[in-house]
Amino acid sequence: MHSPYLSALEAKHATLDRRIAAESQRPLPDPTVLRDLKRAKLRVKEEMTTQ
Repeated sequence: MHSPYLSALEAKHATLDRRIAAESQRPLPDPTVLRDLKRAKLRVKEEMTTQ
């Protein structure tokens, strides 16, 4: 059963995934932005696995 907290984490993870995809599609993606987004996504994923 999904808790509201886990659902919120999944939504945040999906949002970060979309932002990573959007940044990657830009003509000149910013590597710093991509790195930060990927790190944030990883932190959210780690939090999801501990729930």
